[in-house]
Amino acid sequence: MLRPLFVLIFLLFVPFAQAIDPLPFANDAEEQRFQHLASELRCLVCQNQNIADSDAGLAKDLRKEVFEMMRAGQSDDEIKRFLTDRYGDFVLYRPPFKSTTLVLWIGPIVILVIGFAIARNMMLRSGPHPDLPGPIDDKVDR
Repeated sequence: MLRPLFVLIFLLFVPFAQAIDPLPFANDAEEQRFQHLASELRCLVCQNQNIADSDAGLAKDLRKEVFEMMRAGQSDDEIKRFLTDRYGDFVLYRPPFKSTTLVLWIGPIVILVIGFAIARNMMLRSGPHPDLPGPIDDKVDR
């Protein structure tokens, strides 16, 4: 009774089990270099995944292209430069610090400072609340 149920469940989930296309790496060092490089490149379709983890068609194409460029002897910087020339700095998880990406680097800090300033002003304006009890007194009336 349990075995047919297991087989049925297995067959239902088989279509969802998709593996990333295997690439013929020459050695472990090449595979590690590829994995490191692919983890630094953003999937332009998913946007929250790198191309190593994404299952989107564009990510598959980019993985193959990165692999072929590695096999052609290009350095990581050359590969990144090619992809940023083609897709812009958005393809990198860590875009370079330059005038066009200044908002990406400075924006979160500015928002945080503004948020602290607003919170501070709200607390200073409100002052002590008359309905709340004062400090707790350690003395007990007997």
